[in-house]
Parts: sequence; structure tokens; C-alpha cells
Amino acid sequence: MSDRLGSPAVPGGIAGDWLPVSAGESGAAVFRSADGTRYAKCVAAEDVVELAAERDRVAWLGGQGVPGPRVLDWHSCGAGACLVTSAVPGVPADQVSASDLRASWERIADAVRGLHEVPVAGCPFRRDLDGMVALARDVVARGAVNREFLPVEQQHTPAAELLGRLEPQVAGRRVQEAVETVVCHGDLCLPNIVLDPRTLEVSGFVDLGRLGRADRYADLSLLLTSARETWPDEERARAADAVFAGRYGVSLDQDRLRFYLHLDPLTWG
Repeated sequence: MSDRLGSPAVPGGIAGDWLPVSAGESGAAVFRSADGTRYAKCVAAEDVVELAAERDRVAWLGGQGVPGPRVLDWHSCGAGACLVTSAVPGVPADQVSASDLRASWERIADAVRGLHEVPVAGCPFRRDLDGMVALARDVVARGAVNREFLPVEQQHTPAAELLGRLEPQVAGRRVQEAVETVVCHGDLCLPNIVLDPRTLEVSGFVDLGRLGRADRYADLSLLLTSARETWPDEERARAADAVFAGRYGVSLDQDRLRFYLHLDPLTWG
């Protein structure tokens, strides 16, 4: 890969020096501009619709007062498409120390609550339970579950069995969702929350391709589990959960957390 966007999947028209960052989901390639102010996500033709949906989510959330990237440019052609967004300044929350994460934890709770308080009636995007279950059924049927995403204790269990354990709960979870639908991030883990390293305030949310209307627990389950990789022991993790819940304003339902934690990995494939 050159230092310019020279991939066959990348449409022309993007000038300047770009550095490869990582290979994303579904063959996407991510680049950062040399000055660090922009990111470009580029996909082949078969993934253009998905990238366009992410573009629309970024643009919509930017109009709701929630901090995050801005859409700067969009290029598409027969070979694929490329979305250019502004960088969110700061450091991903998974890259700070445990003490800094703890110091920012209530601010993260405030930011998540702010996202979830965006008026749900105005959100044009879905991330609801029925959609997640349908996606999980498709991924499982194709044998495409990424076992690295599963909890360690589930990695040797057949995916169809894992989904079968969740199916009987869906009707009840649907009732809960109807009462507590919010605008969810959709992949709310620490790498997708950017912090100002000086103030430890939340600079913004990134990776918004799954943003949409959903049960708040779809976000909370991922965030609290992601944070447990930073806390050094179970006692401190439980204490952090309690701090988050108190600041956010929720009495955590552990069964509901587990349901969404076990459903989410089945939707990636």
C-alpha cells in the first residue's frame, strides 16, 4: 500500500498523503491523513451500501449535538466508495490507564446518557432487537460467527446452540425494548469513545456504522464488559459498574446485560 489512497477499491479524487491505519470489517481499509485531521474509510463495490449507511449516520448524529466526527467528503464509482470524516481529537478510552479511565468514568456515563437522551422519534435508523436477531440468524446459518468475539466460555460451543439459548428470551426482551428504546451507538466499547488526554472529558464517539434505535442495554452491555478489560479485579469492576449506573441513572438488570452481551457477537460476520 502506498502513502496515497491507491487501492483499487478507492475512487479517484482524494488528494494528499494518507497513511494506512487498519483493515476494517468486510474488507474495508482505513487511512489517516498525514496531518492527523481526517480519516478515510474505503470499500469495494459490494460494500458501498453499508458505507453509505454509515455516512448517513455520522451526518445525522452530528446534527444532534452529540460529539463525534463530521462528514467531509464522499467519493464513489464502479470500483467502490470512500468516506472521508474529520478526526475526533484525543485518545481512545481503551488506551488510557486504569486510573485515568476511572477518573473519566462518570464523564463517560454523562456522555452516554446524553447520546441516549437524543429524541428517539427523530432517529431514522434502526438497531432494534428484531433486526439484531435476524442478523444473528443469518450469520449463524452462514457459519460466519467470529469466535474471537465470543465470551471465552462460549468459544467452543456451536453457534446455533448459542443462538438457541437466546431465542426463548426474545419475546420478553422485545417488551422491555418497547419501553426503553433509545438512540444507541450500536458498538459502544471503549475504543469507540475518544477522551481528551488532558481533561479526560469525552471528545466524541466514533465508528457509528451501527447507530440506531435500540434497547439501551444493547449499548450498556458492551461498554461495561469492555471496561472490565481495564479494571484489575472483579471487586473494582463491580464498583465501577455501580458508579456508572448511579451516574447514568439506571438500576442494572444483570440478565438483560447478559442477553445483549451474548447476542451481539452473533451479529458480526
